[in-house]
Amino acid sequence: MSDRTGIFAGDDPFALAQAWLHEAETQEPNDPNAIALATVDASGLPNVRMVLLKEIEIGGAGGGAFVFYTNYGSAKGQELIASGKAAFVLHWKSLRRQIRVRGTVQREEGPQADAYYASRSLQSRLGAWASHQSQPLASRGALMAEVAKVTLVQGPNPKRPPFWGGFRILPTEIEFWADGTFRLHDRFKWTRAAQNDPWKIQRLNP
Repeated sequence: MSDRTGIFAGDDPFALAQAWLHEAETQEPNDPNAIALATVDASGLPNVRMVLLKEIEIGGAGGGAFVFYTNYGSAKGQELIASGKAAFVLHWKSLRRQIRVRGTVQREEGPQADAYYASRSLQSRLGAWASHQSQPLASRGALMAEVAKVTLVQGPNPKRPPFWGGFRILPTEIEFWADGTFRLHDRFKWTRAAQNDPWKIQRLNP
């Protein structure tokens, strides 16, 4: 596509997303990797919340993926497992850009998840054991008592909980958006029918 130049240039959408994220890391004051993750419940009602994107994979099965971690028993975890699908948006006010992604999901609960869990602070690792994420909580004190309890049980080097791990989003749609003057924004949508299919790229009206 002749006019897909500058910040939109490239043949790999995962490399392009990674480049945009690296640029945002130098500009965005807080959590440049924060994504608004959308799921649906059993009735089809949408849910959306902010989570932290931990990796943009380039290559491998499907050509690439977006990875984040959570409690599998949480609302988002259960909805992702049930539907097998997700969408998210990365938005950077500092750059006036966003990336929108839609696709299928698969769990990541192998060595990669173990390594990421081990890289977290001890307090965060113990917190993952203590929190029954998305379930009712009587008080802050009750949560801290649970943290103290699991600290005694798990010790200073806890293993990754079996109910906590990653999700890999394998996109079938990725849209790169950049702000334009007079709201004449630049939008390029990459689409494919399945993970191993070639990408089709189309400029969209703002």
